[in-house]
Amino acid sequence: MDVPVTEEQIRTLAFYLWEEEGSPDGRSQDYWEKARQQLGADGALAELD
Repeated sequence: MDVPVTEEQIRTLAFYLWEEEGSPDGRSQDYWEKARQQLGADGALAELD
């Protein structure tokens, strides 16, 4: 069963990835996209972009 990925899940993973890489400035979109890809949400939240 496919369960849609929530924005909160993406946000949480993106924050975790950002912290793991030393909290670099100005790369929030990079981490958001990386989290979306890891969670398999490439099209699932398109209407929220």
